[in-house]
Amino acid sequence: MDNIEDLFFESLSESEPQISEASAPSRLKAKIYSVLVRRQAQSGPLATLSSSQDSGRSLCIFEQLVQISPLPDRVQSFNYCQVCHARLLAEYFENAPIYWSGCPYVRFQNR
Repeated sequence: MDNIEDLFFESLSESEPQISEASAPSRLKAKIYSVLVRRQAQSGPLATLSSSQDSGRSLCIFEQLVQISPLPDRVQSFNYCQVCHARLLAEYFENAPIYWSGCPYVRFQNR
């Protein structure tokens, strides 16, 4: 005769697992992204906006303005997100009202 614990574990193994799709808070995602990009910039210059776009990353409206300007590569590889209001909103507010197309912080919002 099986004991009660054996029956309990057998019933657990036979049932479908209940997996919830919990997501990290959007503020946490934004803060992690900011730290990663800052660390990446410390190791050397970032890719230029044109090369970022060529590799498949979409640019926000501000990055597009810089990209079409006749500026040197060191200006084109600056991390414009660090001075953008969207970063501040995303790091301090859950579901921040950010609607810029191509902004990485918009994609982090839990909507």
